[in-house]
Amino acid sequence: MTDVSPEQFPAITRFVDIQAPPPDGEPSAYFLFGTNQVPPVDIAAERYHQGVAPLIIATGGVNRHNGIVEGQVFRERLIERGVPADAIRVEDRSADTWQNVEHALPFLREALAAGLTVTAVSKWYHRRAINVMKTVAPEVGPFHAIAWDPVYSGKPVTRQDWPSIPAGKRRVIREWDEVSRRVADGSFAAAERSDDAWR
Repeated sequence: MTDVSPEQFPAITRFVDIQAPPPDGEPSAYFLFGTNQVPPVDIAAERYHQGVAPLIIATGGVNRHNGIVEGQVFRERLIERGVPADAIRVEDRSADTWQNVEHALPFLREALAAGLTVTAVSKWYHRRAINVMKTVAPEVGPFHAIAWDPVYSGKPVTRQDWPSIPAGKRRVIREWDEVSRRVADGSFAAAERSDDAWR
């Protein structure tokens, strides 16, 4: 892991933080990046019932920690929360963030054809999700992002507490290091946040 000093923590936090929510009331296709944690389901279901998530794209193949198929579990939990099956699209073959987007391209194109913006839903520090979306699906154009705090070893990894949680610190620094490096070498498209959207 790259050595970083406490003086760098605020800049690292700002860099990896994906939050760029859509304007209140704006319908959007909600793109759930794969995970075995529940918050993306709660976010998307709540937005569906508010009338602003007419299309939900659930992604994720077999989770390496517990063996669930993330996209399918997302779908089941969304339906349990009252989201109709015909509002959900499922990508369930991916092994990583890149494949989440790559295998879901037909669903992203369906959203764009319907005149919807895209809103990514992922861990607050999952900056790779942003740059992968720009790299693999540039036709999406400006898009939004809603972030949530993951829990590791029973502790929420927040913007304030990550440096003191080993599992959080490792993940946050990895995001900062990998995205910075890959934008520099050209394997990731650059992305900038402006006017509450990633561009």
